[in-house]
Formats: sequence, structure tokens, C-alpha cells
Amino acid sequence: MGSFAERLKKFFGIQNVVSESLFGELTDLLVEGDFGPAGAYKTVNTLRALCKKEKITEAEGVRNHLAKLLEGLLLELRQSTVGVLDVPAGTLQIILLLGVNGVGKTTTAAKLADQYRSQHKKPILAAADTFRAAAIDQLKIHGERLGVRVVAHKQGGDPAAVVYDAIDAARSGGGDLIIADTAGRMHTKSALVEELKKIDRIVESKAAGARYIKWLVLDATTGRNALVQAETFHQAVVLDGVILTKYDSSAKGGVVFSLAEDLKLPVVFIGTGEKYPDIHPFDPRRYSREFVGLA
Repeated sequence: MGSFAERLKKFFGIQNVVSESLFGELTDLLVEGDFGPAGAYKTVNTLRALCKKEKITEAEGVRNHLAKLLEGLLLELRQSTVGVLDVPAGTLQIILLLGVNGVGKTTTAAKLADQYRSQHKKPILAAADTFRAAAIDQLKIHGERLGVRVVAHKQGGDPAAVVYDAIDAARSGGGDLIIADTAGRMHTKSALVEELKKIDRIVESKAAGARYIKWLVLDATTGRNALVQAETFHQAVVLDGVILTKYDSSAKGGVVFSLAEDLKLPVVFIGTGEKYPDIHPFDPRRYSREFVGLA
């Protein structure tokens, strides 16, 4: 997100006074940074009123207040992620990873398994993307590298049956956490919806009392299209949060604020690379400050 942050930093650096033109240009910049037009307009209107109330006369003051405003928007959803990593002993946790093909779901599943394993959990990887043989094979390779059990069926099998068997494996003492990779066939939405509903039914009937979480994996570089993906999956199955992958200088980052504002979806983790440790809990303050070029 560095390149866009540098643009915002430069923008505030060349502004001499706080004026209407500053707020107008800032609105346009936020839209370019993957805010929605409505969200950018609302944010700048709130910022303008706040700066007037606080008698802010310098552009740097506007930038600091913008960072605080954006942080506040993200912090409103922070309660949704509290306790996500701290599951009571003896409680089975099931994480369903959703998202279109190519966003990094399978790699994210492995990263999460590595994270939880370091916290003395016993993760099981469930290869519930039975649509692609490559996804099954890739998850098996990750499982071998991490020393983590993988439950998989043959290509074309029933994804819900994979999750069913993974729950059986966990119940028999094989683990206390299931991380399920799923298919991302957006072009066959009706089939995807039915597939997810079937998995939901299996979890609810087979794993009553488990902590069941549905996280959407989004590619940070896809911009506003990430919001469209989130809306589609959120309609299919109620999501609990988002994992943002491929977070680097090419990602503008504004879509995170749209996810919070429009869909009330918190970002839980950010992926920054291909290695297992390259996933980090989301930090609203740091993210907001980086977005406006203050970090």
C-alpha cells in the first residue's frame, strides 16, 4: 500500500491551507484509493465538520484526524474478532475459508495451520475444494511440510463429506481445529450457494457446540472488485470476517474501509508473502496510519 500512501503523503505535504479545494481533492483521492464514492464523500464530510469544530488550519492536522477517523471506523468492528484466536480448551473450532479461485485460500489455510500449531493447537486441514485436483495436492504438500493431518477425498467428491470426515477425525482425538479450504466457483453461484449450505448443515448437525467461523479470503490488489466478491459470498453465507492476502505496495487499501462501512465485515488477518509466517493479525491503528502515509 506504500505507493498510494506516498501519494496521500505528498498531497498533504503540498497543501498550504485547509480549504474546500483540499477536501474536494481528498475525496477524489480516496475514490482512487478504492474507497466507494459514497464512502469517500461521507468520510470527507465527517472530516470537514470535525476539522471545523477543532479549528484545524494546517493540512497535517487534517491528515492526522483522517487517520483517527478511519481507525475509529475499523475499531467499531474489533469486538467481532476478540477471542478468535483464544478458544477454550476442549472446544472444537472449525474455520471455513471462502473466496474466488486465485486469492490464496489454500496457502492461507496452511499459514493458519502453522499459526495455530505454534499456539499448541492440533489443526486438521480439510481439502474441501474438490473441484480442483491441484488444490487437493497443494494442501497435502503443505500438510507434509507442517506435519499437519490432511483429510482429503478424490477430485470431484462431495466437499461436505470431506468436512464430515474431518470432524470425525477431530472428534476421535486427531485435533481440536479444522481449517477447511473450499472451492471458489463464482461463475456457478447457485451451485456454490448450495455447496456452502450443505457444509453448513453438516457442521451444525455433526459438530454442535463447536466454534464455527466463516472467513472470506480476498486479494488486496483486486481493488473495488473485492467488495463485489464480499457482497456475493455474504449473501450466500453469513461471513464472520475477512483475510486480506497479497498486501504489498500495489494494494491501495481503501476497500478495507468499505468492507467495514458497507458490510460490517472486520479484517482479521493480513497476508504479506508466501512463507508460512507471512500472516499477521489485523491492526486497525497501524493500517489506518499506513493508509494516509503516517507510518
